[in-house]
Amino acid sequence: MKKDMRLCVSLDLESSAENLALVEKIKDYDVWLKVGFRTYLRDGKKFLEDLKAINPNFKIFLDLKLYDIPNTMADAAEDISKFGLVDMFNVHASAGIEAMQTVMNRIKDIPNRPLVLAVTALTSFDNVGFKKIYGEDIDKKAREFAKATFEAGLDGVVCSAFESLDIKNSTSKEFITLCPGIRPFGEDSQDQKRVADINFSKENSVDFIVVGRPIYKNSDPKAVVERILENI
Repeated sequence: MKKDMRLCVSLDLESSAENLALVEKIKDYDVWLKVGFRTYLRDGKKFLEDLKAINPNFKIFLDLKLYDIPNTMADAAEDISKFGLVDMFNVHASAGIEAMQTVMNRIKDIPNRPLVLAVTALTSFDNVGFKKIYGEDIDKKAREFAKATFEAGLDGVVCSAFESLDIKNSTSKEFITLCPGIRPFGEDSQDQKRVADINFSKENSVDFIVVGRPIYKNSDPKAVVERILENI
């Protein structure tokens, strides 16, 4: 049976206080919270503790996109896994299969280890910009990255909704696809190039939709979250 699609709310506001105030407004909803690079650099592990203090049932996705030599990535992954606060984190698939396998081997025996995803192609890329760097079209390379991620034993990938179904068909229906850049009801895409709405995400078997600005820039973020949850 297909799992229900889940909402992951991006906490990308300019201060810890603003992010926590947003979370207070949505604390009664069954959502995941995405803590990104900027927020984690500024607010650190304590911020993760503050989120769990608001509602211990919140699931936290630590979006740091680890990319380094294999042992350094594994060291970071081990520390993240031992926090006991993080339910999911990610690495870059372009670090290579050896790096991804090293990460998974390092954390496999940690009790209740987090889910681990690998980034295929950032949703800020269009095909022209992506091909200049990776030498191939997004859809083909994303599929290759996903297959390597699957082979390395990770739980899923970060991709756009446009690649989700193809990736599942190339790996497994149970292989997680988490898709940023979601504009749930067709809002302005801003700096994202490959964006999708809720209906498109459903049609393409997306497991997690990541929504930021359409929620936190709205005057009533609670109402937006409620509407999204009703539609997924």
